[in-house]
Amino acid sequence: MASPISPKLIYNLTMVSGPALSPDGSTLVFAKAATDESTMEGCSQLMKMSLPGGDTVNFTQGPKDANPRYSPDGSHIAFLRSDDKEKRQIWCIPTNGGEARQITQIPGGVSFFQWSPDSQNLALVARVDPDQLPDDHDPNLDPQVKVITRLRYRFDTLGWIGNSHTHIFTIGLNDDEAKQLTSGDWDDSYPAWSPDGKSIAFVSDREPDRETTFRCQAYVMPASGDEPVMWSDGLSSVNNPTWSPDGKQLLVIASDDDEVAVWWSGEFHIIELGKAPERLHDDSVHPNAGFGPIVPAPDIRWLEDGRIIFHGDAQGEAFLFELNVADKSLKTITKGGEMFAGLTFDAQTQKAVIMTMPPTSAGDLFTVDIGSGERNQLTEYNKEYFAEHPTATMEKFTLERAGMEIQSRLLLPPGFDSSKKYPMILEVHGGPHGAFYDAFNPMQQVMATAGYVVLCVNPRGSSSYGKDFGKAVLADWGGEDYLDLMQAVDEVISRGYIDENRLGIHGYSYGGFMSSWAIGQTTRFKSAVIGAPCIDLPSFAGTADIGINFGEIQWGGRRHENLDAYIKHSPITYAPNVETPALLLHGEADHRCPIEQSEQYFVALKRMGKTVEFVRFPGCSHLFLRFAHPKLREEYLTRMKAWHDRYLMGAGMEAEASETVSV
Repeated sequence: MASPISPKLIYNLTMVSGPALSPDGSTLVFAKAATDESTMEGCSQLMKMSLPGGDTVNFTQGPKDANPRYSPDGSHIAFLRSDDKEKRQIWCIPTNGGEARQITQIPGGVSFFQWSPDSQNLALVARVDPDQLPDDHDPNLDPQVKVITRLRYRFDTLGWIGNSHTHIFTIGLNDDEAKQLTSGDWDDSYPAWSPDGKSIAFVSDREPDRETTFRCQAYVMPASGDEPVMWSDGLSSVNNPTWSPDGKQLLVIASDDDEVAVWWSGEFHIIELGKAPERLHDDSVHPNAGFGPIVPAPDIRWLEDGRIIFHGDAQGEAFLFELNVADKSLKTITKGGEMFAGLTFDAQTQKAVIMTMPPTSAGDLFTVDIGSGERNQLTEYNKEYFAEHPTATMEKFTLERAGMEIQSRLLLPPGFDSSKKYPMILEVHGGPHGAFYDAFNPMQQVMATAGYVVLCVNPRGSSSYGKDFGKAVLADWGGEDYLDLMQAVDEVISRGYIDENRLGIHGYSYGGFMSSWAIGQTTRFKSAVIGAPCIDLPSFAGTADIGINFGEIQWGGRRHENLDAYIKHSPITYAPNVETPALLLHGEADHRCPIEQSEQYFVALKRMGKTVEFVRFPGCSHLFLRFAHPKLREEYLTRMKAWHDRYLMGAGMEAEASETVSV
């Protein structure tokens, strides 16, 4: 008998990631991860699959193995494994058999690596800390103060970074120690070997204003590590350099607009030393640039015949694209209707493997024929789970408002009957330059399969809809973006199957901002769950790890020069208007949206006699819904659902989610 998808899905689902194809396309290695509820331990190990359609066997035993990459000659697989200090190091294993061997022992850990063309060396990115304390340091005998001299001394999920920076290293397969190639008071990342192995391109923020902007450029240096030369003059921010087949040019994902970061709206540019950058396409397609340093950008292939094969996003859908450099024509290889979370190619770029996550699946691996687009499913670990726990049905609609087309996704419960009345949750994404995709989302599915209609809107500001659409939210948080959301709500209500007296709202990060903003503007929501919000822009500017380089662009200037606007656009300003019961959920180690934001909002609402609860998640960063202890991730989903159930379904809170914070 079918059952709703519950917060227990954290323990029920098997996740796949990091696919790596062998150069000849005959073998696939990928990471398989699951969480054991009885031990609360997660295990990630590498699996090896023969193609096409062969057996799958355990390749490593874990417990924390990820990000495998074949050497160009196919003789070795390098991967990342956490050491006893929870720092990721590179390990390597021969493909013809043998034991895995640790290659690096870098105190700061490795976040990214790439093989050299001759398969003898690796270029890698590691964090270097000049203030690193010895392993035997005893803080009880010798407590250390922390001296801060720069703005960027914390980074969410990484925590305290102090005076440390990421830099480029190389190491040979038989070397005892890695060689550091770059140094300085800046961050270097994304090394890419030239085809002849003599040079390394990389991305660096060695700009005078690096502390207050997100500007970064592409550099090239000899593989020996001599002085680098900047190639990307004329661009604002760049990512993921890829060499041309002849080694004379670089392809970069880039933005030429200081108000637009490459991570949410960039285009391909060809750069060459001494020449102006050449843009290859418009902003209707956004090549996926990853989310560094947490999630690296996917592989890109620039072929001898002038074609570029890449993962791009457009209007909340992911595609494999083919871009022709000569005539700048662009065509799709895959059909869309999904989100990608992994991509790998064989040596000839005739075959790809993608990790795709459509609305009906938590993620599976498929082969894709680059020429025809034909695909073949390789994994189906969660088939039985979804047979017993069917997902919600997703519909899409677009409305026009204030000169822009606003796209929404609507999740309908299994067995939906349009003649009945349903409660509805408005779900607001983060960012503001995030986006809802045609993809499986645990929070949405938990609510929709429990009987709620869930409305997921991509208001102005969302990524994958072009640069102008994204910039429309700047200096206007809570303005036109809020009105976009409300018109989408009105559109769904007009269909007749929504109970207007049972509307709820939930959002995380910028979604938390908008959830707290909305309940200060209207009383139509009867329940609000507010995750890791930004509610006070003036204090956020001084306490968040991105308060300056992000905040000053988003809110129209410096705090002291624009204080009235900061206050006007802060949800806490409108706390006296709130009538909606509000639940605040926040990680105590959040540096992106510091927990003081929820502390302020809780105190303001509580002092005015509003209905509010505040739940603190110990040790959790802003990304804890992805990386935290499984019990805490489950707890977030449980409390979110229980709060909405209490005020929209008339149900009592579950016992395990009934504790409240009081003053």
